Amino acid sequence: MTLHFRALAAQAAEDSAISAQEILALRRAAWPDGKIDPEEAEAIFILNDQIETPTREWSDFFIEALVEFTVNGTEPRGHVSEENARWLIERVSHDGKVESLTELELLVCVLEKALSAPDALRLFVLQQIEQEVLTGEGPTRCGGRLQAGAISAAECTLIRRTIFAAGGDRPAGVSQREAEMLFRLKDATLGADNAPAWERLFVQGVANYLQGWNGTASVTRERAGELEAFMNDRSSSMGRFFGRMARTDASGFADALREVGFGRKQPERDIAGEAARDHAVSDAEKLWLEARIDADGQIDPLEKALLRFLVQDA
Repeated sequence: MTLHFRALAAQAAEDSAISAQEILALRRAAWPDGKIDPEEAEAIFILNDQIETPTREWSDFFIEALVEFTVNGTEPRGHVSEENARWLIERVSHDGKVESLTELELLVCVLEKALSAPDALRLFVLQQIEQEVLTGEGPTRCGGRLQAGAISAAECTLIRRTIFAAGGDRPAGVSQREAEMLFRLKDATLGADNAPAWERLFVQGVANYLQGWNGTASVTRERAGELEAFMNDRSSSMGRFFGRMARTDASGFADALREVGFGRKQPERDIAGEAARDHAVSDAEKLWLEARIDADGQIDPLEKALLRFLVQDA
């Protein structure tokens, strides 16, 4: 972290406020090398704790800078490391809870931008939102209703963005753990004055888990690192192969290709068939659904909407 950045952050912390000019100066000081280092990320969090009334400009800078650090701060870029996820969780919950909507937005943006992220990070975000619904307290309730046991429009939006984010349990799809959370929220808010978007979110979320296709699952952080190391390895077998190619005459060209697997007939992948099989609800998934519907001995309106959707879609 540069001395200039440290001085700017210290001055803003003293005032418990930050102007648009100071934010612009921080931007220029933080990104001369195109990245945020750990000391700068920590200073930005400390400054956020000191600011009494964050402006829109500050919230935008706070989220942008810390998403960049968390997602791209370690190699391979785009994959949140266990260390960065743990640091982020500790930072936003240093007093046992997420303090502001800006911090909650930061967590969701990290999951949306990341190609992969530790399961603990998505689980932490969903736990925060679930707790807010049950207690009626938390950053999503600022300036709104403080009604426990009801789901707000803001919470519907955050839940949707989180469970369908790229980085997490099941990239761009809903996992069993997330579907079970949707059922818990449904049971806890039956008959409440919920946001109109809640029924659709519940139906689409649970149906996505039951019918989801994993044929396009993302690469894990570990696998991405292996691939990146391979591409950077100048002495790899593929590199040696292309070196030999330059010295091979026409008669040896076909033999060289076959040596690394070119020309071998590969089994065709039935993408459409895989999608259809994964889209169908399996016996295990039917048992899972029946257990949740039978738990209270009745079929409530949201469960009826879910069953109608599954039947129509089938």
